[in-house]
Amino acid sequence: MIAVELRKLMLRPRMWLSVLLLCLLPALVAVFVATADFPPPPGQGGAFLSAVRRNGSLYPAAALALVLPVFLPLAVAVLAGDAVAGESASGTLRYLLVRPVGRTYVLLAKLIALGTFIVLAIVLVVVTSLGVGVLLFGTGAEAVGQAGTVTSLSGVTLSPAELALRLLGSIGYIVASMLGFGVIALFLSTLTDSGLGATLGALAVLITSSVLQALDAAEPVKDYLPTNYWLAWIDFFRDPVFWHSINQGLLLQAGYVVVFFGAAWANFATRDVT
Repeated sequence: MIAVELRKLMLRPRMWLSVLLLCLLPALVAVFVATADFPPPPGQGGAFLSAVRRNGSLYPAAALALVLPVFLPLAVAVLAGDAVAGESASGTLRYLLVRPVGRTYVLLAKLIALGTFIVLAIVLVVVTSLGVGVLLFGTGAEAVGQAGTVTSLSGVTLSPAELALRLLGSIGYIVASMLGFGVIALFLSTLTDSGLGATLGALAVLITSSVLQALDAAEPVKDYLPTNYWLAWIDFFRDPVFWHSINQGLLLQAGYVVVFFGAAWANFATRDVT
């Protein structure tokens, strides 16, 4: 069942189109930054954009900052929202459930496929942005005398190995954040026969969470909003790493995965599929 879901994922053209668009956005921004007469001032524009002109090895971090707030969650919402509702609307869900496989396993396979998409999308964004960054901005060897060295947000020089480890930590954290959001969309997908409806519901959650984050009156609930700790991955690029927000974010996303996957299972396991 897992192999079937993964094969369907890899053969789906719009999945690859989503990944292509996610990779294209940072590449387009890199071209504008490289051809601009002046770099973005420190603290303005996307995170890390003021530093990438000195070292393109840091551009994957800037690319993640560009796609995370809107475009990556949008791609996740589209895929997860269509996971069950899309098959129900097309009539293929009935044939899927006649196989000698329990509904729990079917839902778990869809969750694994969703996680695979998230990992694949983020890794491809990082790889393509690294190539674009090094091509357009170089590795900073001329400026610092050591190829690949990068200055952290705390002003400490990071070696290529340290940069790679921190980037891997950031990727893992963003995967967890997107999985927590994706499970919400997956739950909504079990409530309707419309993949578009489930996707719009997930986007409504995203927008509401973002609005409440900026609202002082919503301070009591901010720690529980799905988007609250999404940008905590930037703390991997401080020295020492600020673990508090990272740990809180991972705990929050784990809670969302458990609660909403449990709710999706409870609904899907008892759903009358006609």
